[in-house]
Amino acid sequence: MKRAVVLLSGGIDSTTTLAIAIAEGYVAYALSFDYGQRHQIETEAARRVADSLGAKEHRIAKIDLCIFGGSALTDDIDVPKQRSEIEIAHGIPITYVPARNTIFLAYALAWAEVIAANDIFLGVNAIDYSGYPDCRPEFIEAFENLANLGTKAGVEASRFQIHTPLIKFSKADIIRKAVELDVDLSLTHSCYDPSPEGLACGACDSCLLRLKGFREAGIKDPIRYANK
Repeated sequence: MKRAVVLLSGGIDSTTTLAIAIAEGYVAYALSFDYGQRHQIETEAARRVADSLGAKEHRIAKIDLCIFGGSALTDDIDVPKQRSEIEIAHGIPITYVPARNTIFLAYALAWAEVIAANDIFLGVNAIDYSGYPDCRPEFIEAFENLANLGTKAGVEASRFQIHTPLIKFSKADIIRKAVELDVDLSLTHSCYDPSPEGLACGACDSCLLRLKGFREAGIKDPIRYANK
């Protein structure tokens, strides 16, 4: 059976991507990160999702991006709240974590090489993506080229492929796909600034994009919000 490493944050996008990889017949090795993020509770969601969908294995890599900071997710910087759709759609927000997807993909590549997997799945999309530069198709293509130039497996064996099945999906499209695949979205977590009890704030960019997606998909969001 084909093996694949799937990057899993515990959010809707990565959860749906894991479901797609499994539906396509891959034996999925889910990889999450405890990188010092303020919404560290997302790793608990990732565990729930990996168990629910039947990942072959789920590992959480502990790294410390707080030593660099530079993001509202890893530094003492307020998470922006109640931004308009126009504000969210323009510019790179302070919740961008410097080089995060590059770092995460490097870890995924290392694990893929060890388990002899040629495929890596990543749940990025280029429509509702908050302006992050490492969610664009050009970045994915560049990293795939790097993977095949800079690894023993890439040079001596078959090529690595980075799969981004949601790259052209809106958030509503992703939610519809998750429902189609019988994904339990109540297990997911999206909020950048959850309450001490783990409830979503409903006001950060990630919550607003999530709520907009459910609204446009005509489906009720199954998670609880602190302000509702």
